[in-house]
Amino acid sequence: MAAVSGCASSSGSIEEAVAPVAPTTEKYAAIVVDTKSGEMLYGANINELRYPASLTKMMTLYLLFEAMDQGRVSRTDLIPVSRAAASRPPSKLGLKAGQSIPVDTAIRVLVVKSANDVASATAEFLGNGSEERFAQMMTAKARALGMSRTTFTNASGLPDSQQVTTAADMARLSIALRRQFPQYYGYFAQKEVTVAGRTIKGHNKAMDMIPGADGLKTGYTRASGFNLATSVNRGGKSVVGVVMGENTAAIRNARMAALMSAYVRKAK
Repeated sequence: MAAVSGCASSSGSIEEAVAPVAPTTEKYAAIVVDTKSGEMLYGANINELRYPASLTKMMTLYLLFEAMDQGRVSRTDLIPVSRAAASRPPSKLGLKAGQSIPVDTAIRVLVVKSANDVASATAEFLGNGSEERFAQMMTAKARALGMSRTTFTNASGLPDSQQVTTAADMARLSIALRRQFPQYYGYFAQKEVTVAGRTIKGHNKAMDMIPGADGLKTGYTRASGFNLATSVNRGGKSVVGVVMGENTAAIRNARMAALMSAYVRKAK
């Protein structure tokens, strides 16, 4: 993957050329990248350490897509649910120990519901029974993708002071998902999923607010604030944006919409 131009040393901010949405917080970090050229179009605190929250699940899915692409896993394979996975706190699907979930459904639930129990079960499935081992795999993959400041300790994004990332690193991961797995990338556009006759609707409202938005992920914990990664393809231009540390989901979504409105037109 091409490097994100301008990300190597920047930790401050580029003058924001968009109408103010709300005052930025101490946790705020954001970046907009032209995915075709790798050029950074906007950046604020892009290399400052932040908590990824459920943006973590993008890496969980990256490794699952990789296993599928290599033929080690199929969409119809069943992921078993352990007692440890079932015990994860919400957001969760509510699976019980001893149950299983098809890979295809697990992917959709991770995108739409951001279910922590499914994330842990997926980690154990791919990590030979150990979420800790899977987290080491996640961190190794992060390094391979150039995500030099990211460390993963779990597959879900549940709070852990050692699990950190940056806006620049999350942009790299977002771009890598599209480039490496175009055949699976459409999962990130899912807005609802039906499991056992129950339809679960997603809460990524930015998808409906931003013309050309075609997916990726939301995240929130009290420590992280409200996070969002968004991909936009419009008029032959392709950009990825990451916003982290906002005080509310509404501000996060509005900030992303404003950034995309201002910077998509500057992409090559």
